[in-house]
Amino acid sequence: MMQQSYSEPRRRRWPLVLVFLFLLAAGLWAGGWYYAAGKVDETIAGWKAREARAGRVYSCSSQTVSGFPFQIQVRCADAGADLKTNQPPVALKAKDIWVTAQVWQPTVLTSEIVGPLMIGEPAQPPSLVAHWRHAQTQVHGLPIAPESATITLEDATVDRASGIETQRLFQAKRTVLQGRLVQGSVTHNPVIEVVLKLVAGAAPSLHPVAAIPLDADVTAVLHGLKDFSPKPWPARFRELQAAGGRIDVTHARLQQGETLVVAVGALGLSLRGRLDGQLRLTVANLEKLLPALGLDKMAPQQAAPNRMTSALDRLAPGLGNIARQNAGPALVAGLAFLGQPAEIEGRRAVMLPLRFSDGAVSLGPIPLGQVPPLF
Repeated sequence: MMQQSYSEPRRRRWPLVLVFLFLLAAGLWAGGWYYAAGKVDETIAGWKAREARAGRVYSCSSQTVSGFPFQIQVRCADAGADLKTNQPPVALKAKDIWVTAQVWQPTVLTSEIVGPLMIGEPAQPPSLVAHWRHAQTQVHGLPIAPESATITLEDATVDRASGIETQRLFQAKRTVLQGRLVQGSVTHNPVIEVVLKLVAGAAPSLHPVAAIPLDADVTAVLHGLKDFSPKPWPARFRELQAAGGRIDVTHARLQQGETLVVAVGALGLSLRGRLDGQLRLTVANLEKLLPALGLDKMAPQQAAPNRMTSALDRLAPGLGNIARQNAGPALVAGLAFLGQPAEIEGRRAVMLPLRFSDGAVSLGPIPLGQVPPLF
């Protein structure tokens, strides 16, 4: 009887100890969260100050930190940025930006962006307006030393604003842009792998063929950067050229309707800042791609007048014109004949080189035009 009365108080004491330990752990967790939230505010303020000294001013009409107990979430209302380092300067404006980090995974930052995004020159009406159904970015690593970043857009559109009229520049059902550091660091000779994925992407104002939706999956590796420090794009391209930089296209797959194109190759920059290099294209349904690009119409213009068609006109008036009108279909057939037979995903295809020589572009033997210099 004496032993039973002694053990009962001990059993009653254990729940009190557990409650005390729970309250202590909860208090320590809450204290740690509020300390971390304060450090987040402090870190953001320091980052904004450093960016402002470099000519990039970021602003919020209000900034709040929430998410207790398992997240740290920062809301920037009426987010804006003035990028004075660009030429000309650029101003960006979005409705809200939410940045979230899990307490147990603080080096992964996820951002939700509430549009529309207005882009233009400072103190001027926006020249570009972007809308989307959902926009998210995810950055791995510390803010001063990111290791990778991903931007995902759902149902995105970009319009050029001109008075009361707008012009659709880009649209896509889904857009994913990924960048990953594969060598070096952000401050010393970074080598970047870039992946672009599009679902039903189109650029209606670029070219009639670009107005037709296509799916794309492109992977490229960029060599030749010195660092990620802010600088104008012409200066960065000069830096790339001086370092012998290049873009290695390790995989590219584009599909538009029944036409399928796969490409690999490498591109660099000439001394004049123009593209140099070659991509090896493998094309299924080439006979539909060339007319869509308008290349079948280039052949009659290049073929007329010449000695053969003039001679045919002398032999029989109008015969030379018939030859000129049929030069386009003959060109398509000739390319299919000159290209190397290949196969893509079980479909018959043709392999052709897409060459860039100091900005001059040609597909096999067909000159396509000039690419403007990058600096």
